[in-house]
Amino acid sequence: MQLIDGKATATTIKAEIAAEVELIVENGGKRPHLAAILVGHDGGSETYVKNKVIACEQCGFKSTLIRFEDNVSEAELLAEVKRLNQDEDIDGFIVQLPLPRHISEQKVIEAIDYRKDVDGFHPINVGRMSIGLPCYISATPNGILELLKRYKIKTAGKKCVILGRSNIVGKPMAQLMMQKRIPGDATVTICHSHTKNLKEECRQADIIIAAIGIPNFVTADMVKPGAVVIDVGTTRVPDATRKSGFRLNGDVKFDEVAPLCSYISPVPGGVGPMTICSLMKNTLSAGKKEFYK
Repeated sequence: MQLIDGKATATTIKAEIAAEVELIVENGGKRPHLAAILVGHDGGSETYVKNKVIACEQCGFKSTLIRFEDNVSEAELLAEVKRLNQDEDIDGFIVQLPLPRHISEQKVIEAIDYRKDVDGFHPINVGRMSIGLPCYISATPNGILELLKRYKIKTAGKKCVILGRSNIVGKPMAQLMMQKRIPGDATVTICHSHTKNLKEECRQADIIIAAIGIPNFVTADMVKPGAVVIDVGTTRVPDATRKSGFRLNGDVKFDEVAPLCSYISPVPGGVGPMTICSLMKNTLSAGKKEFYK
């Protein structure tokens, strides 16, 4: 069993990005600039955004954090999105989700200029991704692809089961794993809460990507020996032994599943660091105008 170390891989990639940014700046180019809008004080969102700002520093990017309170109106938020769309110094920006209930997330996502949509959530980027055109790919699926590539995990012709059908992970992951490229070329099955014979489906899989959001959902009786298991789950579970009062728990019952696997990603330290890393790669692409002029 080999552990997939997302933390170490992310550190390597950020160093590669930083070296490229310094070359760009040395040659008279512009330092990439990422902005983030954070609404309210959700604990998870605060942590994510803080980590994104730190990653920007590590990559040599300029970063701007724009904060609003929970009671910001939808109109105010859309006006800020419009301002960032028009700001030529900002190459890419994100609006940290989830947003308060009175704001339509979809409306906000669609208001972002797709050429600056480094989260890869805009329908134009989602559509381009699904037919294999160059675009920003959402961070978590892209991070998983990068891990599969760097660990030289064979995907062509393999049976890949994806647990979960969210717009952020499950659906794009399925599209990417079936495309005619490496990593990809897999035979993909998407399973979810209404799937019949879910255990049997999983037991046939060479690769399981668990993004269902239920702690310890994947157990040993669902995994065939030699399978590759990628755990996307990050649920906060109460833990009195931790200073924070909680720990992050994956969708996979790690201790019993790991001995069966050829490769497995842990939580934390697996997919998580790669997600932020993918956002950094998208920001570099935005700075270089790699996909859209």
